[in-house]
Amino acid sequence: MTEQAQENKLIREYDALRQREFTVLSDLLEVLPKVDGLAPEYASQARDALFHTDNPYLMVLVGAFNAGKSSILNALLGAPDVMTVGPVPTTDRITILRYGENAQRLASGDVDTVLYPAPILQRVSLVDTPGLESVFQSHEAQTRKFLHRADAVLYVMLATQAMSADSLESLQHLREYGKKVILIVNQTDLLSPEERETVKNYVTEQARGRLGVDAVVWMMSAKQGLAANVADDESGWRASGLAQVEEYIERQLDDAERLRQKLLTPLQIAETGAAQAIAKLKDNQTALDSSKAISENVRAQLSAQERDQQATVREVVAEVSAKFEDVAKRGGDAIRDIFQLSRVLGAFGRGLGELTGIAWLFRRGNTPSYVLKAFSTHKVFEPLDELPAVADKLAPRLEGRDLKDLDELVAYTAREIGGLPDSIRQKIIGTPQSPVVYDRRAMQEVRPALVTLEQDARTLETDRFASASRQAIISLALWEILLLVFGVAVLGSGILGDGNVPMLFLLLGLAMFGLAIMPLAGRVMAGRYAQRIYEKQQLYLEKFNAAAGAQVEYGMRLRRDVTAPLTRLVEAQVSVQGDQLNRLHSIEAEIGRLSNDVNKLGRRGLFGLGR
Repeated sequence: MTEQAQENKLIREYDALRQREFTVLSDLLEVLPKVDGLAPEYASQARDALFHTDNPYLMVLVGAFNAGKSSILNALLGAPDVMTVGPVPTTDRITILRYGENAQRLASGDVDTVLYPAPILQRVSLVDTPGLESVFQSHEAQTRKFLHRADAVLYVMLATQAMSADSLESLQHLREYGKKVILIVNQTDLLSPEERETVKNYVTEQARGRLGVDAVVWMMSAKQGLAANVADDESGWRASGLAQVEEYIERQLDDAERLRQKLLTPLQIAETGAAQAIAKLKDNQTALDSSKAISENVRAQLSAQERDQQATVREVVAEVSAKFEDVAKRGGDAIRDIFQLSRVLGAFGRGLGELTGIAWLFRRGNTPSYVLKAFSTHKVFEPLDELPAVADKLAPRLEGRDLKDLDELVAYTAREIGGLPDSIRQKIIGTPQSPVVYDRRAMQEVRPALVTLEQDARTLETDRFASASRQAIISLALWEILLLVFGVAVLGSGILGDGNVPMLFLLLGLAMFGLAIMPLAGRVMAGRYAQRIYEKQQLYLEKFNAAAGAQVEYGMRLRRDVTAPLTRLVEAQVSVQGDQLNRLHSIEAEIGRLSNDVNKLGRRGLFGLGR
């Protein structure tokens, strides 16, 4: 492989690694500012490292506002108007020149980025700064803040004002940044060859004597360089001194070790930031573990309180069920009492009354008096009279417990929030407080439906039984009358002759059978009555349980709302910190892989082959 091919391969590998660095640093910068309690300096350092990876090589031009920095940049680009040049301070913002297919200017914060299709910008990014010696102090602050990002600093001074007191002071400050500083003496076209040599020697001696360094000094003319670059005059370009910039860039980019170091520096910054963030997250998780225990305790309290409320509902439901069961039992006893064997003759008489219409004349309503009397004797409806009081006591019991629990939860939640670390407590949204009003509608709105079911059980089922009992006693009366008529007709006709006696006994047996079957009919009707009451009970309990469940859920919702500022924060923090930790571990792993690949950059393996 030729030397040029090897150089091209090195640059391609360098660019690929730089893009990977840019991606991993971008991912890191999404996480670092969000890590609670992490010092902001780590995000700031990572942001600077990201800047490094987004620029292939960074040269920063500094100096007095009229030293010709912008003119030198225009000369390097081969265009007279990319950077504004004037006799008064024209650069009031930091400007980064980067390669772009189409010329354009982008502004972001206090930094402008100029994209321009100049070949030199494919290898290096150039930075124009406000004057260090400008009377505009804000310019100086911007420039100083930017210097630590530079790979090389070009200090530009005028040939006629070389190494002034201000220049020496600025150079002393620049030494603090630990950057390679190259001194550029501009406008040498105004000097004779002898004067140029004198000025160069003077600048070199001043730097050695006052600063204690052997400075690199470049003598150049931006005016001559621009003209030569536009005219593609190679000899004029070298005579202008601008070729020294290109040659320096070539030397820097040809040095594989220097490229590795440029790539490793941002990785070291990223590695430190990721490690510090992971350590901080683990510290935060330790603090959060206590908060998680509080949150789990809150959930346990809410579950216990919900079980207590549901137990209260079950207790009242059991009492309601018992009332319906008592109605069914008492109603069954009353029905069986009406149809017991000792009362059969009375039932027969009532049946005759129903057949003849006499009973209807003496009955004021649909329900016969003997049914009302039996139901009254057995106090069938007494449990229904007690039912509203039993059902209505649930709502105040639920409400009382809700309000008591809410007050306790407010105090508990506020106390636990107050004990959280400041970094977590500051994220609390909302304040735990008891509700101003309590909504009782769930139990209130179901009451009319329950009253209707209570009334149905009292009247509708009684009327149904009364109708069934009338049918039964009418059937008994008809049976007995038919047997009597049949017997009289048969026996009076003499058809049977001497067989009258057996027929008589048969008829008497059938009559007794009709009377004896009445208690059985009573048991059947008692069973049907109980079944109908149980059906009403099921409807009643369905509505009652639905309303009670809604009221319990309302109370639990109030509890959750009271504790939500705490539980919501803890759950969010656990999720966020878990996600942050996972992302940081992934970033850390990629940094390790990148460091390994960067260390291989430009190195040769066995038989001189790259590895």
